[in-house]
Amino acid sequence: MSPESQAIVDVFGFARQRMMENPNMSAREGRLFIESFGSLASEPTEVTYEEVQCPGSTGPAIWCRPSSADPSHIILYLHGGAGTGGSPSSHRKLAGHLAKVASCVALLPDYRLVPEDPFPAGLEDCLSTYKWVLDQGFKPSRIAVAGDSAGANLTAALLLKLKEQGLSFPGAAALLSPWLDMENLGESRQFNFEHDALAGLATASTALYCQGTSPKNPFANPLYGDFTGAPPLFVSAGGWDTLLSDALTLAEKAKAVGVDVTLHVAPEMQHDYHFMVGRAPEATETVTEIGRWIAGKLQ
Repeated sequence: MSPESQAIVDVFGFARQRMMENPNMSAREGRLFIESFGSLASEPTEVTYEEVQCPGSTGPAIWCRPSSADPSHIILYLHGGAGTGGSPSSHRKLAGHLAKVASCVALLPDYRLVPEDPFPAGLEDCLSTYKWVLDQGFKPSRIAVAGDSAGANLTAALLLKLKEQGLSFPGAAALLSPWLDMENLGESRQFNFEHDALAGLATASTALYCQGTSPKNPFANPLYGDFTGAPPLFVSAGGWDTLLSDALTLAEKAKAVGVDVTLHVAPEMQHDYHFMVGRAPEATETVTEIGRWIAGKLQ
């Protein structure tokens, strides 16, 4: 692990310790910690940002516009945050780096969060935003959907929802440190617990995210979904991620039904290490690889 990664992992660890020490922390306090993670990435150069109102966004969504982008290619980026936090603002730099490498514009919607708006409110919002993107004239083959952690859950669930409704799939989808297993059965939750600075937070959030629905509902737990016919997937996780099993299981299930899957596991990296893009070499290398992959898949 590079010194840059270790320094930023320490920031994650401090936030986790504070949240675990205060189980009665308010949703607002927890969101402030998640929002602070947005400072970990460097500011991408030659990328501008613009707020926009669009369906499926309770507050302003954010456009990321790299100067080199092909304006007909777009990444719909769904932010992470355990379903309880995160925002377009907290993830704009990560999305900006990804969009710049992929030569796309990117759109980050401000979907609804639990506990105020229980599942499937956030997924419904993401579907509304995807339909809006289509209405703006973007061809499905030139759309990529991407997300990290809970946003990767929404990315996978959105593909299942598009299939259910008979809507066009995007040209590609990228799942970064996906949080999928709402039953907490994955073995990496145990064998990586001592390595991951964010260990335990996703496990603690599953009951809150699934309130009122079964943890086997495929739109909440995409590991129970049928991805037959899905577009190419890039699945990325850290070797020390407590949710590594989620990524491995999804990749295996999708490959088994004929999906074109690229799996990337970064040694010694923790959950959501992609946040460190532009500062830690491991994160920068992975985000660059994902961006180039997206560029090669969109037509």
